[in-house]
Amino acid sequence: MPEPQWQVQPVAELPTAFVQAVNQCGAGLSGYAAQLLWQRGIQDPEQVAGFVNPDLYQPTSPFEFGQEMHRAVERLRQAYEQEEAIAIWGDFDADGITATAVLWDGLGQFFPQDKQLTYFIPNRLTESHGLSVHGIDALAAQNCRLIVTCDTGSTNLPELEYAKSLGIDVIVTDHHTLPSDRPPVTAIINPRYFPPEHPLAHLSGVAVSYKLIEALYQTLPNPDRLLEGLLDLVAIGLIADLVQLTGDCRYLAQRGIEQLQKNTQAAPARPGIARLLELCKRSGDRPTDISFGIGPRINAISRIHGDARFGVELLTSQDAERCRYLAEETELANARRKALQKDLLQQVTARLAQIDLSTTSVIVLADPQWPVGVLGLVAGQIAQTYGRPTILLTTESTDLEAVTSVTSEGAIARGSARSVNQIDLYQLVKEQSHLLTSFGGHPYAAGLSLTVQNLPLFTEAINRQFRQQFGNESISAIIRADLTVTVAELGKDLFREIKLLEPYGMGNLIPRLLLLNCWFRNVRNQNIKDWKGRKIRYIKTEFDICDDSTNQSFPGIWWEHYRDEIPPERCDAIAELDYNTYKKRYEIRLIALRPRIGDSPINATVLANWILDWRQGKNLQGLELDNNPLKITHCPSSWTEMQSWFRRALQENRKLAIAYLPPSQQQPSQIWQQLVGIAKYLSRTGQTATRKQLHEKLGIGDRSLQIGFKCLKALGFEVTSSDQGFQITWQPTEGALSDQQTTQVTAQFLSAVQEEQFHQQYFYEIPLPVIQSVAQQTERLGQAQAV
Repeated sequence: MPEPQWQVQPVAELPTAFVQAVNQCGAGLSGYAAQLLWQRGIQDPEQVAGFVNPDLYQPTSPFEFGQEMHRAVERLRQAYEQEEAIAIWGDFDADGITATAVLWDGLGQFFPQDKQLTYFIPNRLTESHGLSVHGIDALAAQNCRLIVTCDTGSTNLPELEYAKSLGIDVIVTDHHTLPSDRPPVTAIINPRYFPPEHPLAHLSGVAVSYKLIEALYQTLPNPDRLLEGLLDLVAIGLIADLVQLTGDCRYLAQRGIEQLQKNTQAAPARPGIARLLELCKRSGDRPTDISFGIGPRINAISRIHGDARFGVELLTSQDAERCRYLAEETELANARRKALQKDLLQQVTARLAQIDLSTTSVIVLADPQWPVGVLGLVAGQIAQTYGRPTILLTTESTDLEAVTSVTSEGAIARGSARSVNQIDLYQLVKEQSHLLTSFGGHPYAAGLSLTVQNLPLFTEAINRQFRQQFGNESISAIIRADLTVTVAELGKDLFREIKLLEPYGMGNLIPRLLLLNCWFRNVRNQNIKDWKGRKIRYIKTEFDICDDSTNQSFPGIWWEHYRDEIPPERCDAIAELDYNTYKKRYEIRLIALRPRIGDSPINATVLANWILDWRQGKNLQGLELDNNPLKITHCPSSWTEMQSWFRRALQENRKLAIAYLPPSQQQPSQIWQQLVGIAKYLSRTGQTATRKQLHEKLGIGDRSLQIGFKCLKALGFEVTSSDQGFQITWQPTEGALSDQQTTQVTAQFLSAVQEEQFHQQYFYEIPLPVIQSVAQQTERLGQAQAV
């Protein structure tokens, strides 16, 4: 496999006013905090204080969601006054479980729990995300008149229609993909309706649920419990779900961590969380206490048991003994998850040893014995290790031979896909949708299912699609480093500067440190133990790291690696600095090692500096002063489109400015109505419209436009092209289409526009280093082809 590329952030020359603003946030700062803030786009001195200190941030009103929030509150007020039965419909991951717990506690202030209020969570091992007919039937049998979803429901259109047919109203709170048109619900509260720069745009499921409860607290009378008491749950879900921690997301995470650490005091508000913190040896004052402690344990409940409902009880019950039991069951589930994950990783690695990886661009493997609950975790590990998108599936077949057999008709393979670097895995899988029975996700992760019979076709097709898009050259895994430091600098002072930027998450990743020309001693490894002292088949290696900057070594740990993997000679390392609450010491978590070649500096890759980020109004003054850069003004919807701009900039030897505006927030149905209106106008006046005019007017790309033309033809329009542009005329046909036929004709266009908007949103939000990395790969590929 290709060696990973190391990318080191260059040291920026910072304005004095900016450094002074950062230094006011803490005494004795050496400049590393300022560098990290600058790298993360916090470059205005006036931004610094509000980013670091939540007391100086103004949170956004829940009624910023507009009429949808008002409708939801009004329907809940009606249920409150008429004492209607309400059901919470949650999800089985950490975000979904905490969102369910927030609604259970929050709505429970107004609706008696277990009498008027219940909750339902699908089984991870036997059911899918989202609403289901059988679950709705079960709630209808309990005389439920209102369902409030959390972290799910936006695209479950058939199930929402079914609930409506039974006389059940639905309030959807979710943060996943929006449907083309507003679903048939009482209210849908989803931050994806906001533009990406809005402070609520990146809320996770639990944070959306919290905003609904916040609105209720401002509307309904006399809740007994303070609203702030829900914030520890919000922080757990936000950080565990890896959403972008900006705007209100960051604020809620900061406040939630303050609330979380109160659970280590006597008489904690949440005894279940208190016991979890004890078992994972954490104090609750760090985001890593969630990402490496509580979060994986809550996720382990459904990964191992399938049924995640006791996770809600664990987080909300006031029965200390019951919570102690549930927390210990959760700890055992996490230990079992680690063992399963390690076993599966070994099995997948053994299978890969039998494959010619030089001809494999996307790893696709399936086995009837693989546990579905840990497929995504291992797929992520394999993707990072081998530098390739990875799809792991379990099948309903009873023998391995059936996995590649075309005779096992009807058997289903389902599992998880994980990407690596900046490859848009969602689009790769989407291109093979004709071979799938279901799939969903985002550019870095997806879930999918298909018939076992289609597995060979799918594997071949997705690898062919990858090669067409990226070429035959293997794409190396990329490991970034933010700061170059010495062993002498590791410790309390550097940790204090890094901690200033917490909480870390998407959009503000944990800083990684490059240590040059170092070596290791006292290297030892062992299996970790569960809380009862029993060994788990899950390895960690401990060590002391040294370099020439000091005579003192510094302790560290390398998870899932053996002592033999640490070289005896000098090398370079990338690591993260942390504080171990249990051992009461500072230590590093090792991320990667590479051999040291002589005494020369590391051959680290510096991110492409010919890519300029002018999105969101950045650097818009004096656009033409930078050697007349080439500008992308229309948001792309694929890496292929973006790479064509890279190649053009390289050919013309110009810098490339990413200067497109936020993608359109118009509903696909409104864009369709615009297109029909344009067609009628051009037909009536005999005028033409150029491709560029149509793109700009409709805010869509060429693929969606071509599908739109096909739909117009089906409705009776004739579309012809000439040097002047497109001419559209009305050619009436016999027999007008019925409403149902018209809906079927336009559905393809609506789907194409929704897909394009999804990808445009991705390219509008994607961090600059990711764009620079792909630009470098494109540049290297062009150089190799020129040789």
